[in-house]
Amino acid sequence: MKQKSKLSKLNAVLAVVLAVVLIANVVVIATKAVPVAVDANAAEETDGPVIEVFAEGTYGGVSFASDADVVKYYAEAYNKTKAQTKEYVLDSGETVTWYAMLGEETLNVSNIMIEGKENATINNLVPGIVGGLFTPGSAGLAPSASREPAADTDEDGQSLQTCLLVPEDVIATNVKDNGDGTITLQLQPKEVNMSHKGKDAQGHLFNSLGAIDKTVDSITMLSWQSGTTAENCLVNYKGGYATVTIDTASGLITTADYHMEAHISVTHANVTVLKDKSANLLVTYDVHYPASADYLKERVAATAK
Repeated sequence: MKQKSKLSKLNAVLAVVLAVVLIANVVVIATKAVPVAVDANAAEETDGPVIEVFAEGTYGGVSFASDADVVKYYAEAYNKTKAQTKEYVLDSGETVTWYAMLGEETLNVSNIMIEGKENATINNLVPGIVGGLFTPGSAGLAPSASREPAADTDEDGQSLQTCLLVPEDVIATNVKDNGDGTITLQLQPKEVNMSHKGKDAQGHLFNSLGAIDKTVDSITMLSWQSGTTAENCLVNYKGGYATVTIDTASGLITTADYHMEAHISVTHANVTVLKDKSANLLVTYDVHYPASADYLKERVAATAK
């Protein structure tokens, strides 16, 4: 079954968080909680490598001469791994065929600032709300929209069953020889604003969330002092990376971790008594592969045969 509602659910979480952050500031003002001054320009740092940069060499018997070689090797392993399927038994008794490698999801919100200032009250409030709104699920290797291969497509119906990442998408890569017949690749994609799954550098590697304009516009208590939602609400994807371990003999991915960062910035926002306010926050979305048997049982009510 395709998880058609997954994107809208994630967008709804982000939109509610934005509103909560601003509304929470009303409470902070009312209770006169003391904010902590921080560097308001910290969220505006330019895009750059956050992982070690590439070093030419032979790792685990595999020769790498460039970032392009790393992307190519990753793509080959990705395609081989994602081509594998497995039967699962649902709690209902039905047997289904899904990807053999499924993931575990975690969503967190941090680095919350109002008008360039951080407040402990808000920082403690929002993560708990997010935990109640976000329901982790499971899908194939990122980017992926489904556990079922035939239903794994982007918002325009294009297949996500094979790797979309190309050398031009990455800002940095590196390789490590683990000394046990496996090598670990790291890949960091270039910065993208309002990334769409399967459509750009970030969306070629991560389950990026797409535009949240319409979802934000649906929040009746939120309006803009000036400008439009597209102008005032930015979701800048940068600083995320994938860490992927591959068995060099089989060419299959054994473990993978996709760490995506979405830096959200809101300006000129009006919420209740607040007028023309700005807010910044960081959303981290992590997916680990393979998912444990306990996770699949709890989150998708399925057991591998």
